[in-house]
Amino acid sequence: MTGASPATPRPQLASVPVLRRTLVVGGLFVLALAVVGTIVGGLAAGGEGAVGALVGAIVGGAMVLLTAASILVANRLDIGGFFAVVLGTWLAKFVLFVIAALVLRNQPWLNSTAMFVTIIVAVLGSLVIDVVVVSRSRLPHVSDIAR
Repeated sequence: MTGASPATPRPQLASVPVLRRTLVVGGLFVLALAVVGTIVGGLAAGGEGAVGALVGAIVGGAMVLLTAASILVANRLDIGGFFAVVLGTWLAKFVLFVIAALVLRNQPWLNSTAMFVTIIVAVLGSLVIDVVVVSRSRLPHVSDIAR
């Protein structure tokens, strides 16, 4: 033996399966929203409506999925790193959303109403998904790992 002990794997937090499920269900919701939104946007406002709804689904989906993904990644860090990653992601999402809104505001190739409605549906849908996934999970009321 070399004397080196094998590294013990770090136990998985109880929240990891919940966050993974949120990402999977949220991703499926965003894909369904993109399809349905594109069809409805196309029927309501033609090609510009379809493009607006598709862009709205992409923007809304990115904003929604980044939250769960950032927490999933940040769970591996100490408490300071956790909050730095989550807050940094939140701040980056805010800045990117404002930039996207300003850039896409008056584009002639998309319908801004279809984009706005699709983003709102993505956000509301993600809230419902978060509530359902968390309420159906079996999480302890206290931390499962001492840091």
